[in-house]
Amino acid sequence: MCADDLSLPDTRLLRLLDLLYDTRSVTRAAEHLGLSQPTVSIWLAQLRAQYGDPLFVRTPSGMAPTPRADAMIGPAREALDAMRRLGRAGADFDPATSTRHFRIGMTDASHITLLPPWLAQVRVLAPSVRLSAARIDDTTAQALAAGEVDLAVGLVPWLEAGFYQQTLYPQDWVCLVNARHPRLGATIDLAAYEAEAHVGIAAGTGARLLAQALADADVQRQVLLELPGFLGLGAILSTTDLVATLPRQIGETLARTNGLRVLACPVAIPGFTVKQHWHARYHHDAGNRWLRGVCAALFLRPQANPP
Repeated sequence: MCADDLSLPDTRLLRLLDLLYDTRSVTRAAEHLGLSQPTVSIWLAQLRAQYGDPLFVRTPSGMAPTPRADAMIGPAREALDAMRRLGRAGADFDPATSTRHFRIGMTDASHITLLPPWLAQVRVLAPSVRLSAARIDDTTAQALAAGEVDLAVGLVPWLEAGFYQQTLYPQDWVCLVNARHPRLGATIDLAAYEAEAHVGIAAGTGARLLAQALADADVQRQVLLELPGFLGLGAILSTTDLVATLPRQIGETLARTNGLRVLACPVAIPGFTVKQHWHARYHHDAGNRWLRGVCAALFLRPQANPP
């Protein structure tokens, strides 16, 4: 194989070629590289062997390039510049000027609890960034891997393996009722829980946790109304005597905005943690890191008794 058929040397040898061409000195090239002179001499020997040419020869005025080195220096510098651009590509994210469109997988409960403060903070830090809320379903894992969704936030147990995750806060369960409920005061016991009419929320992993806990405890609810999600729940509870059992954060948020009362749930329902999840492909993406950081700054709560 002739020398012209050889592939380009690695970056360190290209850098050496560039420095020797500028400095005409092995010693000064070694200083620029932070290496010993013998190491640089070994690298130069590798270059000479690869291209079958001395490349640089000693003269009274220093290491003079050969015609082969003269021919190589232009393409070598173009290659070095391309590598530098490649290294910088996507490395920087300026929220103040970015027009990036982020997609966040979340439940409709998070539309009420997480999205408003998240959007408000993004508008302050990144006024031209756009957000979209995507559904969390059985396609979420594929969407994260494909970059169609940047983050998924909530209770998403099927994303535990193969995805990065960060625990944000724990959730327990509460009951939510009209503040002027005709029969319930500051508490609700198990007998009253079974006697009252309920609103059931059908959607979400949390609904399955609740259904299993009620079945395990042999507790029977009288579900008078079933909703696919939390849309309209606050208005319904504020105008009826129905009871809703739901995670604390959405319960407390609806209570504040609809004048409702939060009661301790008389049934032991396993708690869970809300997490943000992202795919390994985007772990080092600067924009994704920024979005995760905003989420953590807003919602991360230190655990009192970390595992």
